[in-house]
Amino acid sequence: MKFNDGYWLLREGVTARYAVEAFDVQTDATSVSVAALSRRLENRGSHLNTPTITVDLSSPALDVVTVRVSHMVQQTPPGVRFVRNGERPEVLVERGADEVTLRSGRVGASIATAGPWTLRFMGDDRELCTAAARSTGSMTVAGDGDYTMQRLTLPVGASVYGLGERFTALVKNGQVVESWNQDGGTASEQAYKAIPFFLTDAGFGVFVDSPGRVSFEVGSEVVSAVQFSVPGDSFEYHVIYGPGPREILEKYTALTGRPALPPQWSFGLWLSTSFTTEYDEQTVSHFVDGMADRDIPLSVFHFDCYW
Repeated sequence: MKFNDGYWLLREGVTARYAVEAFDVQTDATSVSVAALSRRLENRGSHLNTPTITVDLSSPALDVVTVRVSHMVQQTPPGVRFVRNGERPEVLVERGADEVTLRSGRVGASIATAGPWTLRFMGDDRELCTAAARSTGSMTVAGDGDYTMQRLTLPVGASVYGLGERFTALVKNGQVVESWNQDGGTASEQAYKAIPFFLTDAGFGVFVDSPGRVSFEVGSEVVSAVQFSVPGDSFEYHVIYGPGPREILEKYTALTGRPALPPQWSFGLWLSTSFTTEYDEQTVSHFVDGMADRDIPLSVFHFDCYW
């Protein structure tokens, strides 16, 4: 979903509450929680009648950082969510003079605790992506409701892949992607198997932990960033460090679960009829016999819906 009118302005009817500056910082051995004001901290009364955005950092697995962004913090967990596997790893929480950092294996996330809001992700001490001004917030769209959004920078030249079964270009840069399963055919932007996970060739992937509708702006609202948003007052996402695409994918599937190996016959050649063919038993038998006559192994014959 696009909230901006160009780069500087908001669209008509959109109210934004962005994290502007950290106000309260809480840490323990395994997590970080930062409450950010939606305006600059100028004096001790700046927090009065000022909406806040709470950002929590934790880690569900090695080389993965979980970020929870909330405008209204839920007291009970959501009833429907993705299942995550694995045990929580050992993490390191460090609190310095002007930032707080959580590290899990080779990945880390830092939040500026002084000055303008900055959420920064590092892999092997190399910066992966950041969320600075106007990048973390709660949005209200008149007549539609509230949304929580996050915008992460894309390095120059980085490409974005994934987001489930799509029929658009393989590289998602420049696309608007709605993660929502629909029976829209194979020639549109709709998809049968949408997955709110993307990976990049810049060392990181992102899994938005929401089974509902997730809207992605992949360099399509701000050309140098990936933006994702969900309806409601909070959401959670995971930044997964690779550094390569294969390692990112392996860590993502370890986190969310891997399917059982399909049966051997499913890996063979499939032959299908078509929606437009006028076929009968003789026609179908001719297809199958023709493959055998040509010594072409055939594992599956698929009868389409008009059979």
